[in-house]
Amino acid sequence: MTPRRITPGDARLLAVLHAGAFERPWDEAAFEALLVTFNVFGLMLDGQGFILCRAVADEAEVLTLAVAPLVRRNGVGRALVEAAAATAAVRGADSLFLEVASENAAALALYAAAAFEPAGLRRGYYVGGADAVVMRRTLNT
Repeated sequence: MTPRRITPGDARLLAVLHAGAFERPWDEAAFEALLVTFNVFGLMLDGQGFILCRAVADEAEVLTLAVAPLVRRNGVGRALVEAAAATAAVRGADSLFLEVASENAAALALYAAAAFEPAGLRRGYYVGGADAVVMRRTLNT
């Protein structure tokens, strides 16, 4: 599984994949705006999932990760996270951060297996009041 770089022409496909993964998906216009931002990068496994990140100075953050429901638990998420971490490191990031709903056991397990550690908690962060666990992975060690 080798992800490819996302291009601005992928905005529609990203919106479709995001809608299949989230209750409150981002629309095509949101992806179009992000994909022309100089510090945003993304990787995709066509039709299966994608990860979108932002890198600034020595830190990077996962903006969103979406995996199609039919291919979950088949290594797609892990492949995307690992590729994003490698790309962030090449861009000079020493850390990769993300937020994940405290009730999302599958995502928490994925990130823990990918060497992320809890770094904080944002209470009531998500619509509906769910807390966000802030997680951090050290890069370039």
